[in-house]
Amino acid sequence: MNAVRTPSLQARLSLVLTVLIAVLMSAGAAVWMRETRQAIHEEVEAATRVAQQWLVVVLAEPREGDTQARERLLSRLAAVGRIRANRLEVFGAGGERLYVSPESPYKAGRDAPAWFAQHVAPELGARRLDAGALEVVLTPDTSRAVLDAWDHLVAALGWACALLLALWLATRMAIRRALAPLQQIHVALEHGARGRFDQRLPEYATRELALLARSYNRLADRLDESRATNARLEADQSLARTIQARLEQERRAIARELHDELGQSITAVRSIAGAILQRSAEQPGIHGSAQAILAMTGHMQDGVHAILQRLRRDAPAAHERIEDTLQAYCALWASHHEGIALRCQIEPLGEARDEPLDDGVGLAVLRVLQESLTNVARHARARSVEVRVGLRREGGGRDGQAEIEVEVRDDGRGLGPQPTPGRHGLAGMRERLAELHGRLELHSPPTGGLCVRARLPQALRQPLPVTQ
Repeated sequence: MNAVRTPSLQARLSLVLTVLIAVLMSAGAAVWMRETRQAIHEEVEAATRVAQQWLVVVLAEPREGDTQARERLLSRLAAVGRIRANRLEVFGAGGERLYVSPESPYKAGRDAPAWFAQHVAPELGARRLDAGALEVVLTPDTSRAVLDAWDHLVAALGWACALLLALWLATRMAIRRALAPLQQIHVALEHGARGRFDQRLPEYATRELALLARSYNRLADRLDESRATNARLEADQSLARTIQARLEQERRAIARELHDELGQSITAVRSIAGAILQRSAEQPGIHGSAQAILAMTGHMQDGVHAILQRLRRDAPAAHERIEDTLQAYCALWASHHEGIALRCQIEPLGEARDEPLDDGVGLAVLRVLQESLTNVARHARARSVEVRVGLRREGGGRDGQAEIEVEVRDDGRGLGPQPTPGRHGLAGMRERLAELHGRLELHSPPTGGLCVRARLPQALRQPLPVTQ
């Protein structure tokens, strides 16, 4: 179904002005017709009064039975002929018409339209004058005055139509010129709808259009700034992801190098030391040195093994659950720091037990736990530490927003009045959590120590599409 096409603003304004002018002209025509009717009435009434006064003078001469006087009256009336704006008739004693004045030669053969005459012709009664045996009837005739008014109206309407046409053309041109900037505004908005805000509107002379142009230019400037800011943020986030991925690659590469190069070299040294140990049983000095080499290389292998575990346990594998990774890291940390008692409580972080978290969220949880435990070992001087990781719902109930909460609480010396210089781990944790719309809270419990609590929204790993 085709959409109904609405008229343009220019057409509607022109139509409104035309109708307004037509209404004003109609009102003016009504006033003019009323004034014309009054003027015709006054004109014909004045002419009738003059004619009546003249007839009174003339009719004073005849006497009843005076045939010569009657003939003299009729001849005088015939000589006078047409009386202005009146028709004169003479009737005898029996009612027969003896005389009627001739028709006016002024604009003979023409009459105004009946509807027009009905509106402007006044109602004037006939005047009857007694002349003895004769009766003279003077009837006002407004036809010529009405015809003059009609001719004047036709001429005025012609000029009015010409003036109306000229006014309509001038108004249309003025409106078109005044609304011409709207096309520029339309083009600018179309560019904006396509995501391009490089076009700016000029300063218009019309106040309303100038305000509209300023508002659009300010909006376009703000949108340009927002797009530039978003582009910078996306670039920064992309760079951060690239750096993080590069760091993970470097850690794996270092782990491989330690295993392949240093591990094999230590193994070779241990083999040589073992061979020397077997062949130097009768040489106590050499035998003791070989034992020391074996013990030292054993410690070196344990150290390399621990380093490899830390490097390779930093990020959970794609097939590994984050809960298992956290448990393994807590066990590794506890084995390296036997002087600090560690209690670790890891709850399932998905709705279902086997539902995996998003890799980015899982890595963030692991990094927060690593950094928190590292700070405990380096700075807290604590005797015990408690780790709790679980799923919480903001607002309670199953419909609340699911959040992962990581809490590390120790009984050490806390942060103190001034943070230790060079500790950038907390700032790094805040930045990592902020990227995932999370938050970090630090507070000192009344019993002492420090509580580090991190919360970030739960995000599950998207399943791969199933191919048929």
